Amino acid sequence: METSLGSVRKTPVPQAATSPPRRGSGLLTGALVVAAVAAPVLAWTWDSGGVRAWRTLLVAIVVQGLPFLVLGTVVSAAIGAFVPARVFTRVLPRNPALAVPVAGVAGAVLPGCECASVPVAGSLMRRGVAPAAALAFLLSAPAINPVVLVSTAIAFPDAPEMVLARLAASLGTALVMGWLWVAFGRPDWLRLPKGPAERGAGRNPLDEFRRGLQHDFLHAGGFLVVGAAAAATFNVLVPPSVLRTFSDSPWLGVPALAVLAVVLAVCSEADAFVAASLTGFSPTARLAFMVVGPMVDLKLIALQSGSFGRAFAVRFSSATFVVAVVASVLTGAVLL
Repeated sequence: METSLGSVRKTPVPQAATSPPRRGSGLLTGALVVAAVAAPVLAWTWDSGGVRAWRTLLVAIVVQGLPFLVLGTVVSAAIGAFVPARVFTRVLPRNPALAVPVAGVAGAVLPGCECASVPVAGSLMRRGVAPAAALAFLLSAPAINPVVLVSTAIAFPDAPEMVLARLAASLGTALVMGWLWVAFGRPDWLRLPKGPAERGAGRNPLDEFRRGLQHDFLHAGGFLVVGAAAAATFNVLVPPSVLRTFSDSPWLGVPALAVLAVVLAVCSEADAFVAASLTGFSPTARLAFMVVGPMVDLKLIALQSGSFGRAFAVRFSSATFVVAVVASVLTGAVLL
């Protein structure tokens, strides 16, 4: 089932296709325009106090999350431009079951959002890395890297145990999903991407770095603004009585925030600040939000579907969601 770690494709690979910068720029510009005009429009139905609260929450979430988003995209672009994918293959065991934990821990070296992990995982598979190990890396990279853990510590200054809980639950989910693929995965479920994720032959690394940074920041920045606006709207619009329906019950709060993480699709460098703003929910529920989001959200499902096939994305995302929720509950019961 697994591709040998040492086998490398000998056929020439085509030059990587890059997304037009205008697409990412349009997403960020559109998100900023929506955020700018939403308050006056909503003022027709809200009182001025509600509008001020919405603006305050929106700005607070964006300002807190933006520095980590910038740092993550800079390092991610540098890795994509200057570090060959073959570097990762040299440190992984040939046995897929043993390669999974090594690849999961290696996810800490890619401090980017989940958008960056999909093309890197595809590149690793084309270089001969076992799919189970590449998938463990795909899940762990946006969830346990230093930028995410530091941002979590800042978002929860009075709860340092939240950082350890996020690390344990996220890494545990990545490892379990890798081993599940070793045990039950089928080759026909996974379609390898046709184009290389790394730069093409003759491409200027500095130009590749600039393009990667521009695309990643504009693309992820748009999702940050949209997610912040949605979180602010959620906090202001939803009546406290509705929140109490979920927050008062740990059994309802955890799946509610897990589903919310899928829908909001906030970048992993910034989702801790969104989770910290959801003060009506239990620590375990907010942990589930941070564990599920970087592994299963709408933009990540779309990326997986385009890279590995829709059948894979549906199966893998559904299983990851369940494993992540269970891991969050178990970890929260022990550490939170």
